[in-house]
Amino acid sequence: MEVSIFRKEHFNAAHRLHNPSWAFEKNEAVFGKCNNKYYHGHNYELIVQLTGTPSPQTGFVYDMKLLSELIQEHILKKFDHKNLNEELPEFKKTIPTAENIAIVIYNILRPLIDQELDLRITLYETPRNYVQYPA
Repeated sequence: MEVSIFRKEHFNAAHRLHNPSWAFEKNEAVFGKCNNKYYHGHNYELIVQLTGTPSPQTGFVYDMKLLSELIQEHILKKFDHKNLNEELPEFKKTIPTAENIAIVIYNILRPLIDQELDLRITLYETPRNYVQYPA
């Protein structure tokens, strides 16, 4: 019997949605205010979901304390209060949309968690706009 566990975290970060291969007008038309050359910020809510079978020894799908520590060490220290475009190498050539941020977070965490567990990232950019990866 599979069970899903969830760890919710929060981080603040700034970004700019901008495609350098497009003209100013096209960036403005596609990204609007999110293309502000001075960047803009979000209060991101991150939910990390693990799905698997509880261990017969512990009853855990995964130790929540360990999951919290992984997220703190590998995600929050990297993302919190950062300018994603300028400070994270993952976004030097990739537009830091919510979709791409979720994929980057997944790719950081996936090698650190038992491959038998399914991993899903849910990232809220605003209270009404969020993404999940994998879908």
